[in-house]
Amino acid sequence: MFKTMDAGTLKRMMNRHEDFVLINVLGEDAFEKEHIPGSDNVPVDSPDFVTEVERLVGDTTRRVVVYCASKTCQASPTAARKLDEAGFTHVLDFEGGMAEWKGAGYDVASFAPAGRP
Repeated sequence: MFKTMDAGTLKRMMNRHEDFVLINVLGEDAFEKEHIPGSDNVPVDSPDFVTEVERLVGDTTRRVVVYCASKTCQASPTAARKLDEAGFTHVLDFEGGMAEWKGAGYDVASFAPAGRP
C-alpha cells in the first residue's frame, strides 16, 4: 500500500538529495504550465503509464513520488495505486500537489516547448 506525504517532507527529501523519482501525473499541458523543479511528466491516463514509469525509474524498488494538482485531484492517488498494483515497493503520493507546493512558497518551474509561444 502506498503512503502519502506533505510538501515539507518532499522539500526535505529534495534538499538532502535523497534518491527518488518525482513524477507529475497530470497531462502535458498542465505540466508545461507549472511543475515542481526536477520532476518528470508521465500522465496517469496514458495507456502505457506503468511501462513509462518503469523505464524512467529503472527499478521497481526505487522510491517514486507522484503528484498532481491538489488534495481534491484524484490523478496522483490513482497513479500511486496503479504503481502499487504493478509491484512498485516504495510509492509515495504527495497528495497536496501543486496547490500545497505553491502555498508553501516553494519554487515552480514552467516552460513552453519549441514552436509554442
